[in-house]
Amino acid sequence: MIQHAYIRPIGLVPGPQSEHGNAIRLAGTMVYASRFAVILRRDGEVVERWLAAPDTMAEVMGQLPDEVAGDAEQQWANLTLAHPPLTLGARNVPLDQPQGMGILNVTPDSFSDGGRFLDDPQAGREHAAAMVEAGAAIIDVGGESTRPGAKALWEGDEIDRVVPAIEAVAGMGAAVSIDTRKAAVMEAALDAGAHLVNDVSGLAHDPRSAEVVARAGCPVVLMHAPGAAGDDLHEGADYDSVVFEVFDALRARRDAALEAGIEARNILLDPGIGFGKSLAHNLALINALPLFHALGHPLLLGASRKRMIGALSKEAPVEDRLGGSVALALEGMRAGLQLLRVHDVAETVQARNVWRGLRDAALTDFADLPG
Repeated sequence: MIQHAYIRPIGLVPGPQSEHGNAIRLAGTMVYASRFAVILRRDGEVVERWLAAPDTMAEVMGQLPDEVAGDAEQQWANLTLAHPPLTLGARNVPLDQPQGMGILNVTPDSFSDGGRFLDDPQAGREHAAAMVEAGAAIIDVGGESTRPGAKALWEGDEIDRVVPAIEAVAGMGAAVSIDTRKAAVMEAALDAGAHLVNDVSGLAHDPRSAEVVARAGCPVVLMHAPGAAGDDLHEGADYDSVVFEVFDALRARRDAALEAGIEARNILLDPGIGFGKSLAHNLALINALPLFHALGHPLLLGASRKRMIGALSKEAPVEDRLGGSVALALEGMRAGLQLLRVHDVAETVQARNVWRGLRDAALTDFADLPG
């Protein structure tokens, strides 16, 4: 018999005063939660579900089996864990508000830019500079397409693509991440000035990758993909309960990273929207994003311009998915996610700034009420 417990925030509020203080600040962000579902699964089936508030959580957790009680207590502590800023070279990126990660693809078959930034390096540099100017905290450089059906790329070719772009962006003084699943590319990118590894395989594809990250002492994003260990990231997408299974898989990849010597403070997690997941799977994960704070690490959302937006918008092509991309980014903000990987930096940062203004105002909007 295998049992797991999960604590899912289901009631988000503008500020603690709206609940007379009976709310928690979610993962040190600008989001507050007042109601929670405490869920017990046994052999893959939900067998109990309790509702709790901060002042009744201890009572509810007391009803859990001893086997899962300790993990549930850790999840509850994780939900209130404030994460320190990311140290990326000379830059510190605070995680108390959502931060933008701008996408720079140097691939010939990028679904968003059609290979323009590989064919014209100067255009790529100008685009990166524009994203930094617009407020991107990090520029994420990738040299291998990960869309469905894309062929695996030899690491030498990938290095040739990404290193010049990383050197150029790092030369601007920007924080840089490398989007790769290959250890040799990670090493070359870090040597060229990258500060963070963004691995769509969660360090499962290349057996050397965890060692490389641990030795470098750099932050790493572990993303969920069902085919992470093979060449096709989208393969093996068979879920009975996608939210719980992605949660469990990310926990397993996190534990593997810790065992490899990667420090907990350097681990970030990404549920992998669009990777081996149907529209229904993606929608379920986005609605459940606050749950993933219970794993105790900063979270990244990468939903910009993805296929699900077209599916919900009369098959809108990639270039016409700005509205949907911003809508999904806002969902990430409302869920307390710390990093948003986006193509449209200026528009997303503007939305973030307005959202933050609303959050700031919500902390004082009860000041004039009597009592």
